[in-house]
Amino acid sequence: MQREELLKEVEQLAYQYERDYGGCSQCVVGAIKKSLGLISDDVFKAATGLAGGVGLTGNTCGALTGGVMVLGMLLGREYDNFADPERIRFRTFELAKKLIERFEQEYGTASCYGIQRKIMGRSYNLWDQAEYAEFLAAGGHEDKCPAVCGKAAKWVAEILLEEDLI
Repeated sequence: MQREELLKEVEQLAYQYERDYGGCSQCVVGAIKKSLGLISDDVFKAATGLAGGVGLTGNTCGALTGGVMVLGMLLGREYDNFADPERIRFRTFELAKKLIERFEQEYGTASCYGIQRKIMGRSYNLWDQAEYAEFLAAGGHEDKCPAVCGKAAKWVAEILLEEDLI
């Protein structure tokens, strides 16, 4: 698969997953898993609680944290090398920082609530039923968060390609 085809596929899958299933963090991880086959089911499962800014709290965007999980899975320190004398974790930090910078450039923030304000004009408490209904009515799962997930998955794939990790 050519570079542009891969990036388009990853972006479209993450968009569709968020639209169909929700759970932004898993949507990014799932798109990379489906397109590149690099992600284990355990990593996909571990991303569950990161959605909606970690536990639906509006903190760090779940699409971002899911993307960082992918980067760490492919270039992270291993338990058997916990001491990490090669300083692999610092290379992983650099890649995570690249992804964060793309979020900040696009949205001005890396927080779920901040991104909601940027793309929907306000933030929503996803634990509150009335606000969740307003979030849905504003296109939260129709096109707003799906677009964020699509971009995040594409950015992760771009970083992986730039760094020759795939």
